[in-house]
Amino acid sequence: MIKPAIAALLLASAAGFASAQPPKPLLWKVSDADNSIYLLGSFHLLKASDYPLAASTYAALEDAERVVFELSPAEMNDPALGQKMGAAATRTDGKTLQQSLPEATWNDLAAYTAKRSIPIANFQPFEAWFISLMVSVTEMQALGLNPELGLDKHFAQRAVAAGKPVMGLETGDQQIALFDGMDEKEQLQALQDTLSEVGNIESEITKMHDLWRAGDGDALFAATGVEMKAEYPALYQRINVERNQAWLPRLSGMLDDSASDDTLVVVGALHLLGDDGVVAMLKAKGYTVERL
Repeated sequence: MIKPAIAALLLASAAGFASAQPPKPLLWKVSDADNSIYLLGSFHLLKASDYPLAASTYAALEDAERVVFELSPAEMNDPALGQKMGAAATRTDGKTLQQSLPEATWNDLAAYTAKRSIPIANFQPFEAWFISLMVSVTEMQALGLNPELGLDKHFAQRAVAAGKPVMGLETGDQQIALFDGMDEKEQLQALQDTLSEVGNIESEITKMHDLWRAGDGDALFAATGVEMKAEYPALYQRINVERNQAWLPRLSGMLDDSASDDTLVVVGALHLLGDDGVVAMLKAKGYTVERL
């Protein structure tokens, strides 16, 4: 399956993916009688060859008077965010990472770090959830993926350059708490799964990216959300459903306020897909929903 660390980083959170055609965007327009919001599903790490995007995405940006992201561009680009994550992941139980892991898992991690020439001592002060993310990021960067080229940052740069008001739906502290709130069993399962799939990570990412480029939301959700929900139900609830539910009143407010401007909302694609997704939630509230 697509492991939660990978799914969160790419969708919630692509080597050789150049194509002559721009990707078909996961883009919806949600309207009431007064105004509209555009919902654009992001892939958080991309390559330069993934650009330019489809013209419809830039048209949505041009039409919108403001742009909303999971995090505000200021916080998205703040080096302190990574420092906060490292601080949150630092162990406070008096144990080293090795002391907290089963011997077999530690041996798998040791084999991985030796392969990547990473001093395993660098991992000792941290909790398992952070190591799972670190392994995933290391592998994705080895495939040429770059968080600086993610869809969020691409549109944040354009929105700021165009002088459009920008804002975030949540804070970095809230996002960090999603991972730091994992219990020991979830953390161990995530790390074991990530280490077991290192050899298959390229095919996993390729699958996700191909579905995203094709704009196939149903298949993308089946490959990510359905499996995460089955394998990690508590994490899925925290990382997807609860956040969607928290965002819904704010998105509805943008539509219900007749004085509100049209808005482009750029969030991880997983948040827009499936019955738990923002698109379905807004449709259920009676708004007009159109796939662009």
